[in-house]
Amino acid sequence: MSGLTHLDDEGSARMVDVGAKAITARQAVAQGRITMTREAAAAIRAGSVQKGDVLAVARVAGIMAAKKTSDLIPLCHPLPLSKVEIDLTLDEQGVTATATAATAGQTGVEMEALTAVSVTLLTIYDMAKALDKRMTISDIRLVAKTGGKSGDWHA
Repeated sequence: MSGLTHLDDEGSARMVDVGAKAITARQAVAQGRITMTREAAAAIRAGSVQKGDVLAVARVAGIMAAKKTSDLIPLCHPLPLSKVEIDLTLDEQGVTATATAATAGQTGVEMEALTAVSVTLLTIYDMAKALDKRMTISDIRLVAKTGGKSGDWHA
């Protein structure tokens, strides 16, 4: 086909065989943003959202999501994650989430970092939607990866 590794010679989807690849330390960092009204951001900062501590719950949800990535993305390999870290930066207009995932393995952790960021932001939306139904999730992207055959990459 076109060199896409998740397609066989006939164009059918397949899980890539990584068995012959070397085990290396790998890390990926993904980021995304949720924008909201100043009032919603202030309520999150004050801890006055009725559902509880929005940022603490979102952080745990992101970590849990990273661990379930292969259950959600059909052709992802299950990975033994050695680290999942969620950093949240709250400002007057929303929250920026940064997820770092790491493993020592035969394939990268980009999807785990991206899944962690996505679910973190979705959880913030879920917990604060009573305050602002117009919140917008945006700019979810990979910002860096290290390790593996293709080496390091930074946006």
